[in-house]
Amino acid sequence: MRIIGGTAKGVRLAAVPPGTRPVSDRAREGLFSSLGDRVIGAVVLDLFAGTGALGIEALSRGGIEATFVDRGRSATTAVRENLARANLAVRGTVLTADVPSYLRKPPADAADVVFADPPYDMEGEQIDALLQAIATGHVAEGFTVVLTRGKGSSPPALPLHWVVARQLHYGDSLVFLYREVGWA
Repeated sequence: MRIIGGTAKGVRLAAVPPGTRPVSDRAREGLFSSLGDRVIGAVVLDLFAGTGALGIEALSRGGIEATFVDRGRSATTAVRENLARANLAVRGTVLTADVPSYLRKPPADAADVVFADPPYDMEGEQIDALLQAIATGHVAEGFTVVLTRGKGSSPPALPLHWVVARQLHYGDSLVFLYREVGWA
């Protein structure tokens, strides 16, 4: 795995920790093409961070700061190593924590871009609750939430005022981009 674009373009990431399913380079490339300049100047939240590839890619492309949350010590160790490899460690905060527990606490800063890449076996009410928790104080006005799911997953119940801005397909992955409904 490597960083696809931005200041850290081409940086090879550390080995993927056991039990982690990273988003492929191809899927990240398509996702960041869809996000465009939304990451420039963004506060980023990377949930179920794994290797941190999504958040690090956002920082490389102009995000100002990112918080990485994963419950696995091997994952957060990999995120720290990858931030160092990309020379982006000063802009990243890495937390070893259970994501639902983390989301119950008020955030220091609301995020402009949230990446949520939960295990594919997390389904139904758990995903609905995850999105609701993100919506409750963790997103800034004009946010984008990116959710990755396994192909064939049921669509989640969206929080009030969220819409599907884009749905992308890559191999066995679905990537959903959600945004706030703009009221005139």
